[in-house]
Amino acid sequence: MRIIWFRVRAVLSGHRSDAGMSTSEYAMGTIAACAFAAVLYKVVTSEVVSTALQSTIGKALDVPF
Repeated sequence: MRIIWFRVRAVLSGHRSDAGMSTSEYAMGTIAACAFAAVLYKVVTSEVVSTALQSTIGKALDVPF
């Protein structure tokens, strides 16, 4: 019963718990995700990775059955 009273009092007084991310935290997370996507795109589209993928696919298609 005592715990319920503390929650009721917290709600009535306007206090909230920090149970989620704020707008600035969402913004920083979005910027970090975009930066990671940009780096990943640059790595995948680089000449070294492109050549390695073409080589791997070429070897896979030339396998005798």
